[in-house]
Amino acid sequence: MGYVDEVIELVMRKNPGEPEFHQAVKEVLESLRPVIDMNEEKYRKEALLERLVEPDRQIKFRVPWVDDKGQVQVNTGYRVQFNNAIGPYKGGLRLHPSVNIGIIKFLGFEQIFKNSLTSLPIGGGKGGSDFNPKGKSDREVLAFCTSFITELYKYIGADEDVPAGDIGTGAREIGYMYGQYKKITGRYEGVLTGKGLTYGGSLARTEATGYGLLYLTEEMLKCNGHNIAGKTVVVSGSGNVAIYAVEKAGQLGAKVLTVSDSDGWIYDPEGIDVTALKEIKEVKRDRLTEYKKYRPNSEYHEGRGVWSVKCDIALPCATQNELLLEDAKVLVANGCIAVAEGANMPTTLEATEFLQTNGVLFAPGKAANAGGVATSALEMTQNSERLSWTFEEVDSKLKQIMVHIFHNLSDAAERYDQKGNYVAGANIAGFEKVANAMLAQGIW
Repeated sequence: MGYVDEVIELVMRKNPGEPEFHQAVKEVLESLRPVIDMNEEKYRKEALLERLVEPDRQIKFRVPWVDDKGQVQVNTGYRVQFNNAIGPYKGGLRLHPSVNIGIIKFLGFEQIFKNSLTSLPIGGGKGGSDFNPKGKSDREVLAFCTSFITELYKYIGADEDVPAGDIGTGAREIGYMYGQYKKITGRYEGVLTGKGLTYGGSLARTEATGYGLLYLTEEMLKCNGHNIAGKTVVVSGSGNVAIYAVEKAGQLGAKVLTVSDSDGWIYDPEGIDVTALKEIKEVKRDRLTEYKKYRPNSEYHEGRGVWSVKCDIALPCATQNELLLEDAKVLVANGCIAVAEGANMPTTLEATEFLQTNGVLFAPGKAANAGGVATSALEMTQNSERLSWTFEEVDSKLKQIMVHIFHNLSDAAERYDQKGNYVAGANIAGFEKVANAMLAQGIW
């Protein structure tokens, strides 16, 4: 049994009941085989892979809070600080009923390589809770966030661990958490990113993940002889990433035909109206069933179905494992030329392999959706320098980073005779930087 196989087996044995974490580790290590095989003796002696797949620490804690009826509720909070070889831990806080330690570990593991790809000095971490902010009053969200950060504050700091937003954690939640952190510590520092513009936030942070996704997609298409202008696009999701992916795709001359939420999906043959989408999701916090009131010619469908729409480009921007093998087969049959992941691991391993085998350009999430964490790191820089850059300055830096990421992963794939395999390229490019830093710093 080779070193890669030994470590995959070790992870599955030591972490039972965590399928998402198993999937993430297997996907990364399998694509790293060429690199690891060339350095197997050295890496094995240093137990490099064993150290890479074991988090530095896993923090789990109780989060009690009082709802509007006076009833005490109890949720579970998590923070996994995975690897800080190249910088302080950096990764979002996910608030969703599905959150458990396995999902947080999968996200934190992916974050190591994503953050490395940005070329910025940030390590990998992730956190969150099984709390669901949907349907809660502002006072209830405040009660939860205050309790959550009252425990988490002990483990974070501007030079230690800098959490950010994620699913369920927007500007409101970050604001409540930052206020409590400041009250407890008496420190005004860049410990959380995604803050409001009046207290250290960065312009373009809201747009960053969706915009970055399109900047990388545009570069990938360009380098393969295609132009994004005039292409049709299907998008899943209707959260922050999806909304700003739709907006930037339109600005680049593409037409987005779909968006979705947990109940159903919209098909708009005239192109998704991003203004209506923002009104429904950001202002009213409503469901997509409302979209037809704005666009009578659109269609609303319950359940899944986004990937059945004929398109040139598919952008999964909702959640993990949402694009399945059957969906990949439909996309290929309909002539799709590119898939770029706006969410974390939204495409199953089988679907990814099928798309690649059938010549579809495929950009993995750790590269394609790195715009959010890259701009979070830019927010950290602004906080450290006590500066506030213009939207144009941040957006320009974001585009440079995303273009650099694509060429970095493309070059890495080529160096190991895997030209065009951007999944392997992303993993290799992200791994090399972290591995070299770990080896240089001794055993820790």
